[in-house]
Amino acid sequence: MKVTFKSAAAHFAAAAVMASVLTTAQPAMAQQNAGADQAPIDQGKAIFAANCSHCHGPNMVNAGTITPDLRKFPDDKPRFFTTVKMGKNGKMPPWGDLLNDDDIAHLWAYVSSQRKP
Repeated sequence: MKVTFKSAAAHFAAAAVMASVLTTAQPAMAQQNAGADQAPIDQGKAIFAANCSHCHGPNMVNAGTITPDLRKFPDDKPRFFTTVKMGKNGKMPPWGDLLNDDDIAHLWAYVSSQRKP
């Protein structure tokens, strides 16, 4: 195959157009990914409001009760799952029959997004 100046220029132009399209698309793709990352947090916030806030408070802290400040919950996802599913020390009821693993994962996304060390 013979490469001419015209064909080389056409290939270069096509590559430049593709680079431009990809560069333009990256912020939009990043914005979509950011939205996708936010979705589990938003779902977890709704699950928290419906199932957890009456004991833990609307902002994850409820003064005057025995519930801990969930903003200080350790970065320990397995412990969180176990506590939600099985309950804790006879004070927190088990939620394993009411919340599925996806629900608990969304809760974890929300709780861990609000962590205050």
